[in-house]
Amino acid sequence: MRNSKKVTSFRHGKVVFKWCDECATLVLGDECAICGSVGRPFSVTAPGDLRPCLQADTELLKRIFYTYFGVPDFLDGVQIFLNKIPGEDRADEIVVDGRVIGVLLFDIVSDDFRLELRIDGARALADIAKKGVVEIDMPRGHLKGKNIPGTMIKRARGTFNANDPLIVLAGDFICSGIARVPSDQAKNSERAIGIRDVGRGRLRIAGKKRCWSRFVEANISYFKTLEAKAVSDVKSYLNSKKDMPVTLSFSGGKDSLACFGILEKASKKFSMIFVNTGLEFPETTEYVRRFAEKRGFELLIADANNGFWNNVDFFGPPSKDFRWCCKVCKLGPLTALIEDRFPKGTITIEGNRTFESFARARIAFVENNPFVPNQIILNPIREWRSVDVWGYIWWKNLEYNPLYENEYERIGCYLCPACLASEWKRTKMLHPKLSSQWEKYLYAWASKMNMPEEFVKYGFWRWKVLPKKMRRLAADIKISIPTVRTDCIQMKMVKGATPCVAGGFSLEGVVMIPRKRSFAKIAEMMKTIGPVRYSDEYEIAMVKTKDGTIKVFGGGQIVVTSSTPDTTDELFELAVKALLRSQLCTECGICVKNCQRKAIKLNDGPMILEERCSHCGKCTDACVIAHYYDKLVSR
Repeated sequence: MRNSKKVTSFRHGKVVFKWCDECATLVLGDECAICGSVGRPFSVTAPGDLRPCLQADTELLKRIFYTYFGVPDFLDGVQIFLNKIPGEDRADEIVVDGRVIGVLLFDIVSDDFRLELRIDGARALADIAKKGVVEIDMPRGHLKGKNIPGTMIKRARGTFNANDPLIVLAGDFICSGIARVPSDQAKNSERAIGIRDVGRGRLRIAGKKRCWSRFVEANISYFKTLEAKAVSDVKSYLNSKKDMPVTLSFSGGKDSLACFGILEKASKKFSMIFVNTGLEFPETTEYVRRFAEKRGFELLIADANNGFWNNVDFFGPPSKDFRWCCKVCKLGPLTALIEDRFPKGTITIEGNRTFESFARARIAFVENNPFVPNQIILNPIREWRSVDVWGYIWWKNLEYNPLYENEYERIGCYLCPACLASEWKRTKMLHPKLSSQWEKYLYAWASKMNMPEEFVKYGFWRWKVLPKKMRRLAADIKISIPTVRTDCIQMKMVKGATPCVAGGFSLEGVVMIPRKRSFAKIAEMMKTIGPVRYSDEYEIAMVKTKDGTIKVFGGGQIVVTSSTPDTTDELFELAVKALLRSQLCTECGICVKNCQRKAIKLNDGPMILEERCSHCGKCTDACVIAHYYDKLVSR
């Protein structure tokens, strides 16, 4: 959770790691704990959330390299690391022997993986590849970025298809390339091969067989230091709040598992909380129960039951930018559990990491959760990378979720819109009944919304507002897809202004509106009502005024509490108008002109200068969208 004045940032460029050639493993600390080597530096794309390549992914890579180059064996027994980079779907840099040899990509249209060969991969495979190698005459000028005509091809090792990665030999140069046409058409093509990058000299993959225990051994001092700091931070805070009970948020994922190891050393007395969204993988629920029982800790389950299926018809499929399911299936059950079991509050240790997403890039060690009353969150591994987490888990010999051995990078709800298409393909193989139930619903929903089947087939449903990469995909496959999902604006009153258990009155409703802008714009517009606190991750914004409290959620849910029914209704109307204005603003500038304090600027919708805004409401009164509020919203 963060104050609205904070700006979330993320890392770009390159990140440097080190590789010990003697011990054939990654070095995370100052030196290798086995041989004392400081390591050879190599770089990966930022933010550099490097992770080990586990068994299923290793087998996948062997299949890929065999398909293109006929040589899978060079990967046997060696340590491989993956580094997630931006892409249409799954995109991972492949690190072998301390060098990025390629990029593993999942192609949504073909529903399969492909390889983009990097120059170090070409240099390493040039002599051992049984296919995918082309020798050409040396052209004039520079090679990088050049398209080579078929007449310059001297010989080829094996056959290839269009778009296959190639190793191109040109005199003393070794190049990574791509086939523009199939090998049987190459001789007659003016653009037979594209050159991506150019280098000199062969590389030899050391091929030293190293299990992951070797990686842990080489970095044991580093992991001890990581643990010591995290344990110290947690202990220090818990000692300052000795009267508050301690809990661990245990999702069944690797990050919460690492936090278990830390908390077990920092405090022997704590309970584990598992939020069962009703959409968990069977492997996850079984793993969580088994782990807690084996370790002898109390497991508290916040159960959403059928909350998702009871609400999906009204809200529609959740999307990356429309995550109503988080409130219904996570925050709701969690709030109820904490209010019931910890009425005076709890300190919860969570495995949030800054490298996971833009939304988490600025998390602090201590976070007050304004949306779950009386919960203080500690984030002891916030600065850890994925490779730190895995090394720590192996060092502490902690049993992890078996799904990680099945090509899953992250583990959450099985139908989460944030999951990759590659992971969804795996889910269909592992759990055909669960996946077919969801796909059946999606196709029926798409038909009702007059969407083509491709809207579901290629995963366009996962966004309310399509990002550029998905708009490009739609253009590439020549289908007409609306940029914004065609959900109409409707308002459903969940509960009228009724007496609240905590005192005063409360009112709840849901406004269904097509999302044209991010949730941050909703939070921005709510600044016209009062000071805003919001969460990017859970898409929740809260305003406290002298008359009451307003909470607006990313799914359009609005909850208002106030001292009287009239003020409750007034605050609710203000919240709905702010929501509509944030999404339907035409940037006409009327509000800017009507603001005497010059507190509004336009930048893809209004931007509110909090230090100038007096919350007078004149901008709302002047807005055409707010004026026709009762016409825009269907009850």
